[in-house]
Amino acid sequence: MALTAQDIARVAHLARLELPPEESERALSQINGFFGLVAQMAAVPTQGIEPMAHPVELAAAAALRLREDVASEPNQREANQQSAPAVERGLFLVPKVIE
Repeated sequence: MALTAQDIARVAHLARLELPPEESERALSQINGFFGLVAQMAAVPTQGIEPMAHPVELAAAAALRLREDVASEPNQREANQQSAPAVERGLFLVPKVIE
């Protein structure tokens, strides 16, 4: 499915955009390029391939190489909150902005 210059002009009109001719030509080539990529992906044979819920499913089988989740910095909450104007039970207090 390839768009024409008239299609771009109609879409620009519906979107209330004023496209100069050079922008219209550039948009036409970019959108048609996108449609070309979609056509290439649609041409890939996918019969017999079960869809994945998430791409990590395959990566989990390959044992992800992630570092351990270990705290590497000491807790310095009190030191960080010393300059705060208002603190209560370890939380910063801020003025209410929504009524």
